[in-house]
Amino acid sequence: MSAWIQQLNDDMADVAAHVRQGLVQITNGRGGAGAGTIWHSDGLILTNAHVIAGHSTVNVILQNGDMYPAQVLAQDPSLDLAALSINATDLPVIEPGDSQNIKAGQWVMALGHPFGVLNAATGGIVIAMGKRLGDIEFRNGVDWLAVNLRLRPGHSGGPLVDAQGKLIGVNTIMNGPEVGVAIPVHVVKAFLKEHLGTPQQQAV
Repeated sequence: MSAWIQQLNDDMADVAAHVRQGLVQITNGRGGAGAGTIWHSDGLILTNAHVIAGHSTVNVILQNGDMYPAQVLAQDPSLDLAALSINATDLPVIEPGDSQNIKAGQWVMALGHPFGVLNAATGGIVIAMGKRLGDIEFRNGVDWLAVNLRLRPGHSGGPLVDAQGKLIGVNTIMNGPEVGVAIPVHVVKAFLKEHLGTPQQQAV
């Protein structure tokens, strides 16, 4: 293996290890599980609305195994976003990136817990971003991000990051065998501003 390939492999593994600290499990108290992304160090967690839909009990499990009951602060099924709060501080966050200037072909990585495999990573490239993506037509007038990687049950709500490990989206659905769809981070910021009415648009 050439030195540059080895360095690339090491860099990718380092990005995954760093991002993993901001990845959580979301459970509904009955064995079901999805993923979540720590947005704010004081316990603000992002996940998909479909991960918590219909469940009165929602728990968040951190990387160290600590489990916290979560309060649902806001949710929007049309965006497939939900904001949760747990009673915790000094949590590791994933620094937001610039999702509005994403280019086709850019390398990305998605993390989650597919089929119960904890902290798994999958990688691919950006296909496109927009309000309409080929045969995917969204009706809420916001941007969506299509990526050439495999998302599976358990990736939902987990982070999509760029090559620097910055958060550019939240995983949401699979559209075909090799097309994952994520909510871009600039849409996430707008969601938080609208529904929480706080300045917590940037992770700290």
